[in-house]
Amino acid sequence: MSARVTTLKELAASLGLSITTVSRALAGHQQIALKTRERVAQAARQAGYVPNTAARTLVSGRSGFVGLVLPIRGPNLVDSFLGEFVTGLGEGLVAHGADLILATAAQDQAELAVLRHVVESGRADGVVITRIAEVDDRLAYLRRRGFPFVAHGRLLDSDFAYNWLDTDGARAFGEAFDMLYDLGHRHFGLVTISEPMTFRHLRQDGLAAAIARRGDPSVQLDVATAPRFDRGARIQAVNRMLQAPNRPTAVIALFDELALTVMEEASRAGLSVPRDLSIIGFDNVVASAYAPPGLTTFDASIRQCAREIADMLLTVIAHRPAEPLTRLIRPTLVPRASHGPAPRGQGTDAGVTAHIQGGRA
Repeated sequence: MSARVTTLKELAASLGLSITTVSRALAGHQQIALKTRERVAQAARQAGYVPNTAARTLVSGRSGFVGLVLPIRGPNLVDSFLGEFVTGLGEGLVAHGADLILATAAQDQAELAVLRHVVESGRADGVVITRIAEVDDRLAYLRRRGFPFVAHGRLLDSDFAYNWLDTDGARAFGEAFDMLYDLGHRHFGLVTISEPMTFRHLRQDGLAAAIARRGDPSVQLDVATAPRFDRGARIQAVNRMLQAPNRPTAVIALFDELALTVMEEASRAGLSVPRDLSIIGFDNVVASAYAPPGLTTFDASIRQCAREIADMLLTVIAHRPAEPLTRLIRPTLVPRASHGPAPRGQGTDAGVTAHIQGGRA
């Protein structure tokens, strides 16, 4: 098909299908066979056909848009994690003929207020919620409204039923500790954030559980904590840890951005990674592969998770399943060059006393 078509009727006629079938295929309805949906989508692209959103909304009661609120909490609108997440979410939606609306919440603006506007204006058929807090008023609001949503992450309250997809950070942090412990490390550092985010607790609890399973009184854990978007405070906290007379030989960071800061500050302090200091992150953002010597991290499959969340949300919008859709993804270790054996004389032979500094591990 080479001629441009401007109406649904013309597109349907060119394919020899009914207008209803083509309309439903473009909307991603599961009742239409996958091959038919793919055929219609390809024909629409080749013919340059763009559905009339206003007309589609009047007929179906749906806008064809999914909303995502981006809070501006630092110098950059989108950090490396959100960049990959938004890309994957957009890919997942466009494959089903849906589009993504991004709404920004300024630093002095409550994210819930922006979310309310997206929901109550009727601009979106559903929303995706990221970075779940221990007690999250966004999820409570959406559930009260009965509005379709999928969360990337979990609440601490297991009795709150909702749709979510998450990565198993607790398991990953346990694996990180076991790997470093088997390499002889006994003095560990944890670099974390002060915000009450659920993923922080889950990962830190996984680390604490792994330490407890070993039952080794020589294990020592120091904790460096700073606000998520305060780079200056983060650097100060990391340097206090690295410049201590008895510093850790291995550091596990809550996510890659923090791990990359540790690598930068270790280099400035004249420490060799991994000879003097092993470092492990979480997420596997693009920069982790290029920051010398290459960050060992856990791949959280950010982009693929976002694609799956798009699929889940469109299912929720179309079918309103009786039971919540949930999925827990196991992250995979990406071993690079930032971890290695404990420095001689500072591992199993150090005989340090167990203690925790700076708060909950």
